[in-house]
Amino acid sequence: MAKPDIHPKWYPDAKVYCNGQVIMTIGATKPELHVDVWSGNHPFYTGTQKMIDTEGRVERFLRKYGMSSTQTETQTEDDNQK
Repeated sequence: MAKPDIHPKWYPDAKVYCNGQVIMTIGATKPELHVDVWSGNHPFYTGTQKMIDTEGRVERFLRKYGMSSTQTETQTEDDNQK
């Protein structure tokens, strides 16, 4: 048995809220949990994930390692002209 008075109170029906709506009910040590992101609205799980290009970093990376589509098209055109 668990020792008395050393464990936190267990809430078997704790509610999880996201944007003011109840998402699910779980067991937790708090009666309410407020989250910003969960699998129902996370871009990875919903399929709406976008690559954010800050200051051209992604394009610069692609150019540096030869993966840019514009560079590939230019190389193909040059090869065709030869």
